[in-house]
Amino acid sequence: MFGVADDPVKLGLIDSLARPGGNATGVNFYIAELGLSAKRIGLLRELVPRATRIAALVNPESAANAEAVTRDLTAAGSAIGVRIDVVHASDSRQIETAFATLVRNRVDALLVGTDPFFYSRRLQLATLATRHAIPAVYTVREYPEAGGLMSYGTSLTEMYRQFGVYAGRILAGAKPADLPVVQSTRFEFVINLPTARALSLDVPSSLLATADEVIE
Repeated sequence: MFGVADDPVKLGLIDSLARPGGNATGVNFYIAELGLSAKRIGLLRELVPRATRIAALVNPESAANAEAVTRDLTAAGSAIGVRIDVVHASDSRQIETAFATLVRNRVDALLVGTDPFFYSRRLQLATLATRHAIPAVYTVREYPEAGGLMSYGTSLTEMYRQFGVYAGRILAGAKPADLPVVQSTRFEFVINLPTARALSLDVPSSLLATADEVIE
């Protein structure tokens, strides 16, 4: 069983989504997909209309998606006339250094890229973004739950539920090769209002109305 944000066919994990083949199947959850990058940048622009220079934090050691994330973010920014400054970090100290760079470059906002390491450091990222007054958007709801400003992306809870469903079927005798890869259908937009207030941001009513959850 696997859960990946990139195309599992491109990664060589399976033969096709409908017929995985071999001995693997799982969930393809859209976090790093181009449309989601554009959506997150659009949310930042709606919250911070003056933002014309947005930084993207990417882990260069994430071989599976670092290049794709960088390419997609740059393309999404270019499409709406926003400059994307890519900064790299692959450990906690480099995250600190990256934020020093963001402050020095006076970026208007930050988009944190898809990466398991960033997810594990979500409290550090949220704390630094608030400390340096940088509005940031993240990939999944667990970031604003840790104090981040907002997130838009796949529901990890739904992904884990599907893992459980497939695990049960496999334990009951189903072959992974016969189970089509499940693709995400549920996406969540979460806003943390205390963080917005800490950043002196007035959240537009249009954003509040479209949010799946507003953390008070």
